[in-house]
Amino acid sequence: SLLSNTEKLTKKAQRGLSAKQAMAREYTEADRSPVFPANGNRDPNDADYQKMAKNGFADWKLEIGGLAEKPASFTLAELQQMPSRTQTTRHDCVEGWSAIGSWQGVRLADFLKRIGADTRAKYVWFGCAEGYSNTIDMATALHPQTQLTFKFADAILPRKYGYPMKCRMPTKLGFKNPKHIIALYVQNNDAGGYWENQGYNWFSGL
Repeated sequence: SLLSNTEKLTKKAQRGLSAKQAMAREYTEADRSPVFPANGNRDPNDADYQKMAKNGFADWKLEIGGLAEKPASFTLAELQQMPSRTQTTRHDCVEGWSAIGSWQGVRLADFLKRIGADTRAKYVWFGCAEGYSNTIDMATALHPQTQLTFKFADAILPRKYGYPMKCRMPTKLGFKNPKHIIALYVQNNDAGGYWENQGYNWFSGL
């Protein structure tokens, strides 16, 4: 209980000391790393995920819930048709390595606007394959570089990097960037996350 309360104070202090719109450096395509390691789970050993994989993810849908005026689900095709941008940014892993890669997708802020999300809410929670989860604060969700990602290096996002969808946040350490996403909820409760619940720093970035 003491550690939990201390973590809450730490989160408030980190957010208070960090500029909400501080930008991660963006690079050119020439700066891309020749080798980009895959962090975390490369191919979820999850029955539902593997079933969708066998069907080419034709049945995959992003579930939307919580404080949104238009809670629904989106197919991959619908998401990929939304306006997108490319960012070439550095991925910093908590294990000590870094690599630069290009990611293409939809700004999360634009997507939240589309679903009528209440941006006065405190958090956005991501549910992922194999029970993985992650929670970010609304300031991070609305950051212009936070992105629902569908492509890597101008090609369909490889499964090892999170196919069919990843949330790319260059202002955060790698473990805060959820992969193999299946659900997104806007909410006021901090639901934690897989690594955060094991003691990793919740904020982990700008």
